[in-house]
Amino acid sequence: MFNKKLVCSIGLAVLVSQGFAQSSMPPDYGQRVGDVVVSASRSGTDLKDMTQNTSILTAEDIENSPSMTIDQVLKNQSSVFLNDQPYYEKDPTGQSLNVRGLGNARTLALIDGLPANDAMYGTVQWNLVPLSAIQDVELIRGGVSNLYGNYGMGGLVNIVTKPISDNKGEVSASYGSYNTSNIAASKEIAVNEVLKLRLSADYFNTDGYINQPTISPATKYPSKNSYGQSAPLLPGMGPESANSANYRLQAALKLSSDTDAFFNIGSHNMQNLPTGGYNFATKTTQETTFSAGATTRLSSVQKIQVNAFYENTTLWQQNVSNSGTSAPYISANYNDPYSTTGASAQYTHDLKDQAIQQVVVSVDGRQVAAQNLTNSFSSAAGYTNGVVTSSDYAKGQQQFYGVMAQMKAKTDVIPLQATLSLREDQWQSQTPTYWIAGANGIPSYTNVPNQTVNKFSPNLGLLLQATKEWGLRAAAYQGFHAPGLNNTLRTYGNSTSVSLANPLLTPENMTGYEVGTDYRWNAGFVQVTGFSAQVKNAVYAPNVSQAQAYAAGCPASVCTGGSQTYTLYGNNQNLQSQGLEVQAHHDLNAQWALDGTYTHTNTVLTWIGSGVSSTLNPIGTQVGGVPQNMGYAGVTYMPLPKTSLSANVRYIGNSWLDGAHTLPVPSYAVVGLKANYQMTSQASLFASVVNLFNRTYITYGTGTSQGSYIAGQPQSVNVGARIIF
Repeated sequence: MFNKKLVCSIGLAVLVSQGFAQSSMPPDYGQRVGDVVVSASRSGTDLKDMTQNTSILTAEDIENSPSMTIDQVLKNQSSVFLNDQPYYEKDPTGQSLNVRGLGNARTLALIDGLPANDAMYGTVQWNLVPLSAIQDVELIRGGVSNLYGNYGMGGLVNIVTKPISDNKGEVSASYGSYNTSNIAASKEIAVNEVLKLRLSADYFNTDGYINQPTISPATKYPSKNSYGQSAPLLPGMGPESANSANYRLQAALKLSSDTDAFFNIGSHNMQNLPTGGYNFATKTTQETTFSAGATTRLSSVQKIQVNAFYENTTLWQQNVSNSGTSAPYISANYNDPYSTTGASAQYTHDLKDQAIQQVVVSVDGRQVAAQNLTNSFSSAAGYTNGVVTSSDYAKGQQQFYGVMAQMKAKTDVIPLQATLSLREDQWQSQTPTYWIAGANGIPSYTNVPNQTVNKFSPNLGLLLQATKEWGLRAAAYQGFHAPGLNNTLRTYGNSTSVSLANPLLTPENMTGYEVGTDYRWNAGFVQVTGFSAQVKNAVYAPNVSQAQAYAAGCPASVCTGGSQTYTLYGNNQNLQSQGLEVQAHHDLNAQWALDGTYTHTNTVLTWIGSGVSSTLNPIGTQVGGVPQNMGYAGVTYMPLPKTSLSANVRYIGNSWLDGAHTLPVPSYAVVGLKANYQMTSQASLFASVVNLFNRTYITYGTGTSQGSYIAGQPQSVNVGARIIF
């Protein structure tokens, strides 16, 4: 009842305040949309001409959001499944992105058009770019494997950073709850007419907050452990503290009147204690990135683009065993060095006044390579004395080679546009080294054959512009997603459980379609989209028998039986996701604006492989971690130019942590506020509040036990300033 009253109160305040607001209207919204180009489409497509449901988060949208990290800004977009737990509170291997309920690590993330997914885990390292450096964010829902191949199965997020100007400097800083501080500084240097540079650095730190919930239903059983604490908070667990730092050198070059080029060099590091963290078991990521590219205009209608990128990462992690009846100890430590190397070339030809308006041809290649070394310990004494109960080592790589052709056509008879993309990918996988050893140190080697699989990813999109304001669109597509290197290489365990990798995994397949309508007028827009997608051969790790664990290469000295449990990755699920998406914006006048989104998603399993428990993974039941209903409403008031007050409410419906529906997550609503005040053209102040009423709630996610419950972000206040010089 309170939430309904709050929404009604906000709406009433808007209506009442309209009488005091200026009646003049803002600039024509349709004109503004006409200027927006989606660079992630690879062909520079106008937003209004996109055949798949696409949204642009502008710099203004980001500034008006109470959230202080880009993942939490994105979470309010329709069909984006990011829970109310900022990335820095999560394990670095779990900072993922789920679009349309198709699952984590199946959506492509880009920074300025170049891949940003973690090479090992497929996750998104959101810390690489601070909010202050972002110009806008492009979100394309649905399959884009036709454009980018792997990772494009579920959708695409392209973070576009601010362009380099002449000799500008900027410093921004904020401080807030839980000793959370963020500072970013950049300086641009126009060396000459050819070269412009930007040097930038940012630093983030937080003492964190306890993310393990002590509220129902997390405490239903056991209500208390032997230490008298409410489950699942166990002895030794502390605040999910974190710190990170990024250093970047960016360059823009004007090599000639027809050729522009760029290069970026970055160094990034992050340490954190994720959910359920222990201060003696930090997780550390160190990363080096490089990208470069050039665009040459062959004529007014032809151009060639070339890009190359490299990422090298080292991840150190330690797992902790805590039964609640004895002191916690480090049960495993592992080191994962991995890298990504890639390049692409694209030719674009715009054909004016012809039936086929544009032709795009591109080729690209990418290699991901990783190693995993894990040592496991059965006791605190074993860890202290270096007594290893098992060790695992694997080394492997995957190559992707793709060729893509795209044509855009338009008829004069009816206002119909068609876009046809055809892409062929070849996936190669090699795992030359894979072994598991027990306490005796004798490894059990597994011979893994090389794999080569070809994938065809077509996409046909249609757009009928029925009137100047109203359009109808449809798209059908096919895509794929290769198994992550963590699924094929990373085996780990202890005396009670063993998680086994599977180097024989093959790519997942997706087919889908969507239909939608867009209505845009001079003061806003409404977009409605229905979609359906089917994923076959999805990768999942069910419990398996000891005999199956032996067959997967686990020696008897490691998979010892008794009370041990075993999981093994396999291509053993099919799932279907169907839903409805709504986005809307309306400028009431020059001072007031309204925004809203709604998502309804049904994601269910349609098939499970042999050995997968039908009790834990029932067919036809909503999967864990995907709420069926999500909504967002926001209002922005601008009493003065460059000054704004924003309020929003985020609603998440009932969901489940698990597919068996034994771990419920109640619905919740959270309110946020943001204020921006520009004192001068060079100086501005801002303040934000996340979870205004400090509501205690459990945020949605996936899990298999009471210990999987996660508390949503408590009330967090931040104040900050930005200076341009």
